[in-house]
Amino acid sequence: MPKGREYRFKIDGFTLDTLPMARLAEYMSDLATILGEPGSVHFARLDEGSVALAYSVEEVADVRVRERISSVRRGDGPPDAMKAFHETNKRLKADNSVGTLGEDNEAEIIRFPGREMDDPVLFGPFNQEGTLDGKVIMVGGKSDPVPVHIEQGSAVYNCHAKRDVASALGRHLFQSELRVRGKGRWTREAEGIWTLNRFMIQSFEVLDDEPLNAVVAKLREIPGSGWREVADPWSELMGMRKRDDETH
Repeated sequence: MPKGREYRFKIDGFTLDTLPMARLAEYMSDLATILGEPGSVHFARLDEGSVALAYSVEEVADVRVRERISSVRRGDGPPDAMKAFHETNKRLKADNSVGTLGEDNEAEIIRFPGREMDDPVLFGPFNQEGTLDGKVIMVGGKSDPVPVHIEQGSAVYNCHAKRDVASALGRHLFQSELRVRGKGRWTREAEGIWTLNRFMIQSFEVLDDEPLNAVVAKLREIPGSGWREVADPWSELMGMRKRDDETH
């Protein structure tokens, strides 16, 4: 393996003799998500004293990992990395510990305040009409409303629908990309993360699965459409959808 940079995640409050293996696995999983680049980041060892997890990063991925860590420190990192950062802090607080992520030269990059954090303030839950995009991966159950699971990327939302709507959704199981409309019950955590507690599907529509670049290419062919001048068509399309949802 090409020699690269080493990072160490220190957990204050545990030793190798007192940290449960299951808890260690949870910390390791979240740190792997924060660092990213799974093919180029390798667990190196556990150091003595306060528990320190050492990770080595191959030189080929060094710049990308450093940029990812910097974005987490600023608070504008990728959603999965930010979620892992918040989950790590929650675990540290529950374990009455704090943590630091630093380089092999002992320079601290990110501090995880853990036990030093104030108790989180939750907002909600709130009821809000809205939409979810994704594929139906489960429809079933004797109850009415019927449980319906919607997969959106790596997330799975546990929804419900009346039997007639659930029956119609079942015809698209594992197939079409759908947009379901209904009323959700949301909770906003202190970190600004919204958690969906429940979503009642009232209707749905089948989405066009044509790639975005093909859709934009067609729009740009329309004379006078203005799409040729749009630098970021994805953001523009998402903004249009958001404005449409707000008016309904």
